[in-house]
Amino acid sequence: MKKITVINSSFRKNGNTDHLAANFIKGAKENGDEVNLINLKDIRLNFCHGCLACEKLKKCVQNDDINSLLDDIQNSDILVFASPIYYYEMSGQLKTFLDRMNPLYYRENKFKYVYALFACANGNEDSMDRAINGIKGFVECFSGVTFKGSVNAAGFTSIGEIKDSHYLQDAYDLGKNI
Repeated sequence: MKKITVINSSFRKNGNTDHLAANFIKGAKENGDEVNLINLKDIRLNFCHGCLACEKLKKCVQNDDINSLLDDIQNSDILVFASPIYYYEMSGQLKTFLDRMNPLYYRENKFKYVYALFACANGNEDSMDRAINGIKGFVECFSGVTFKGSVNAAGFTSIGEIKDSHYLQDAYDLGKNI
């Protein structure tokens, strides 16, 4: 059994990113894995101040919800980032969250694999390349961690429009076979 943490950065209730994350989680749970879902819309998340106090403290000095999440993330085997694509890039919420993960750099982390789930209005799957590179940039900061892949759902604008696509099956299969 693996411990997986899914970080969903969509603020759209029942949006396309939510559906991707839900199908991934369904597959992972059917595989017998433990899944922790963090919806960024449900937490207090401030911007990083760049003070680098986390170097010594191994936590953040800010009084929001980040410190309460660090142990769970640190002790996960796998991290999965789910994001809508805005202007060919991950959501600002996810980028802010990644910036706030700086205290993990000074800890011993269990996670070794990172995946991503993206939903984009543009019909070209290459539209997610910049977001993938952003996730890879995060991954490169951690020794022994590998970006393993993503589901790149292209061509969905309306809420829930993804429901009739193969991308939900792709997300499920990824979770089931992770």
